[in-house]
Amino acid sequence: MSKTWIPNNYTSALSLYETQTAIGLLKRTFEEKLCLALNLKRVSAPLFVDPNTGLNDDLSGVERPVRFDLKETGSDAVVVHSLAKWKRMALKEYGFPMGEGLYTDMNAIRRDEEMDNLHSVYVDQWDWEKVISRETRNITHLKTVVKAIVLAICDTLDVLKCRFPKLGVELCKDVAFITSQELEDMYPNLTAKEREQQFTFENKTVCIIGIGNKLRSGQPHDGRAPDYDDWTLNCDILFWHETLSCAMEISSMGIRVDEKALRSQLREAGQEVRANLPFHKALLSGELPLTMGGGIGQSRLSMLLLGKAHIGEVQVSLWDEETRKIAAERAVILL
Repeated sequence: MSKTWIPNNYTSALSLYETQTAIGLLKRTFEEKLCLALNLKRVSAPLFVDPNTGLNDDLSGVERPVRFDLKETGSDAVVVHSLAKWKRMALKEYGFPMGEGLYTDMNAIRRDEEMDNLHSVYVDQWDWEKVISRETRNITHLKTVVKAIVLAICDTLDVLKCRFPKLGVELCKDVAFITSQELEDMYPNLTAKEREQQFTFENKTVCIIGIGNKLRSGQPHDGRAPDYDDWTLNCDILFWHETLSCAMEISSMGIRVDEKALRSQLREAGQEVRANLPFHKALLSGELPLTMGGGIGQSRLSMLLLGKAHIGEVQVSLWDEETRKIAAERAVILL
C-alpha cells in the first residue's frame, strides 16, 4: 500500500519547467555557498565499488546493495549506498591538508528504501569530507560546522526567492541543538521519529547529536553503521517542512571514527571481522587522516526550498501505481 499523501490545499508554487530552472539555480548556488563555508573543492566519485574493499556503507546494517558482475574481470561490483568511507580514502590520495576538504555528487540506488513522500530508491546528495585535527574532534566544532551548513541553506533560499518571488517558504536560521538522550528524556513516551517530529515542530531547525549508541531505554535513536561516524560526535540536521507539516532530515553528518572509536563500535555492533578489510586496516594503522563529513540530500533540499509535497516532483525515479494514481488525482506531476 502506498504511503504517499498529498495535502488537501497543496498546489505547487512553480510550474513544471520553473521547477527545473529553480533546481538548477538551487544546486549551483548551494554548492558555491557550501564550498565557501567549509573550504571544499569538487572531485569525481564512483557509482560503484569493489565489495571486498570495505568502502561501501551499509547504512543501518540491513540494506542490500545492488550487485552486478563485470564481464572483463569476472568479479562483482556493488552500487554505493553512500561515500563516507571512500571520501576519507580520497582525502589521503589527493593529499588534502588540514582544514581543507572535498565535495562530490553522490548518486546511489537503495533498493530496500521504503517509498513515500520523502523517500525514493534513487538517492542524490552532496557528499563532503574535510581533514580536521585531533583537537577539533569535539562537539563544539561539530556545532560550528552545522551552523555554517544551515546558514548556506538559508542563504540559498534567499537567492531562490529573489528569482521566484511566489515561493512562500520560510526557514529559521537558529539551530536548536539536542542530544538523542536528551530527546528521549524529554519525550519518554514517544517513538524516536515522534520525538523528532515534536521537537522540530517546536523549534523549526534542529540538530540531533549522538546517533548509533544505545540510549537508556536500551534502543538507539536510529541505526548507524559502526565504521564511519563516531556515534558520540555525529548528528542529523532537520528542518520543519511546512508543506507536509513534518520534520525533514536534510543531512546526516559527523566527525568520523578514529582508531579507538572504530574498535569500540565494531565490538558493540558485533562486527569485529570488518577490521580485516583494507579500509579498516588502513584506519586502524593510522594511515588515514582524521576527518569529518556528511551527506546533504539534493532532492530533499529541493523539496524543502521549493515547498514541494513529493520527492518525485524534483527527481526522476520509479513509483508504484497507487502512488502515481494519488499524485494524478491531485494534479501533482511526478517526473
